[in-house]
Amino acid sequence: MRVLVAGGAGYIGSHVVADLKEHGFGVVVLDNLSTGHQWAVGRVPIHGVRTNDYPMVKALFRNYKFDAVVDLASYSQVGESASDPMKYYQNNVEGARTLMDAALSSGVDTYIYSSSAAVYGNQMSAREVDRLDPINPYGRTKRQVEEMLEDYHAAYGLKYIALRYFNAAGAWPEKSLGEDHQPETHLIPKIVDAMLGRSDGVKVFGTNYKTLDGTCIRDYVHVRDIAAAHRMALQYLQDGGKSGPINLGSGKGYSVLEVIKAAKFVVDRDFPVEYVDRRPGDPDVLVANIEKAKETLGWRPERNLSHMIWDAYQWHRDHPDGYGDKRRPGR
Repeated sequence: MRVLVAGGAGYIGSHVVADLKEHGFGVVVLDNLSTGHQWAVGRVPIHGVRTNDYPMVKALFRNYKFDAVVDLASYSQVGESASDPMKYYQNNVEGARTLMDAALSSGVDTYIYSSSAAVYGNQMSAREVDRLDPINPYGRTKRQVEEMLEDYHAAYGLKYIALRYFNAAGAWPEKSLGEDHQPETHLIPKIVDAMLGRSDGVKVFGTNYKTLDGTCIRDYVHVRDIAAAHRMALQYLQDGGKSGPINLGSGKGYSVLEVIKAAKFVVDRDFPVEYVDRRPGDPDVLVANIEKAKETLGWRPERNLSHMIWDAYQWHRDHPDGYGDKRRPGR
């Protein structure tokens, strides 16, 4: 099977590419490298095309005989989506529509979409059948694309799975793959930076949540487990599986202070912690119900929070400049 991976040079996308290659898939990457890293792709064809450039995207489908599309080409910064929603609707929504149109016009009817837990909004425990109520433009773009997928499935027979990620974390040190965002906003890499002396410490946003220790609770899932789910979703659709959304999480929640405590234990390093005001719009608890992923895909997370922390620590320790160190992965 030959797969077009849009956004394949990004954090999750590069892990998806590596996993697909390891399991014998042919892979071509579409990524304009606005946030991704060419070094993360390895020895895979990469085309620097914007997803909403229909003539260029269509040309890719003519040049390669794809069997499926995996779409991870989205901007994902919640704060930025509020300050510049036009950027998010043009890229996330229009880009996905362009990919769908190009795929269908080329006879490609299998589509795996990178969605998000942000579609649920302020819900505590999320199931796929729950009402979608995103509270920011980023989440609303994800909901809109899911609605388009549902309509394209009904009208044109496009088979799809929308994978709703919760908090991706970890790395794949053996393949030199990790998380390199500028700026970094995710908790675990910020903890690792503090451990390695690359920052002044970690800020805890809010201690008055309705949780046992007062800090918000989130569901963390290893990026390698997320990558494997894309491959399993492709196989599921190929075998005649039913289209629709599927949650990807661990099914367990950890508070910010629990993650900090776990990191200090796993790596055996201390770092400063600063308590500041909570951010508006952050729910107290958000944890995935993953029964559907288990039942339909046969997927379950194989790596726990300790694995996520240790793998992230190894990658950041060995790549002090992220992908800027220009060390090509040996893949």
